[in-house]
Amino acid sequence: MTSKQRAYLRSLAANTDTIFQIGKGGVKDETAYQISNALEARELIKIRVLENCDLSAREAGEDLARRTGAELVCTIGSRIVLYRESKDSKRIFLP
Repeated sequence: MTSKQRAYLRSLAANTDTIFQIGKGGVKDETAYQISNALEARELIKIRVLENCDLSAREAGEDLARRTGAELVCTIGSRIVLYRESKDSKRIFLP
């Protein structure tokens, strides 16, 4: 992914609501499965890592990206932005 594409996705994520939270249990298989389904439906999602989580936002984001086959767009504070192109319902067209 190029820096131009990453910047474009960050601009789209600015207006996106957070739809998942990672808590003290960390990243579990069920969470990764639900996030994978959300990525298929939305392509771009924002996740919040709570303060009681043992992982940093960067660590949790890299783990989720690896488990879901997504691209880690960025981590800003406790927020993670993930992108994965949808197979069925493509909505985002990268520059």
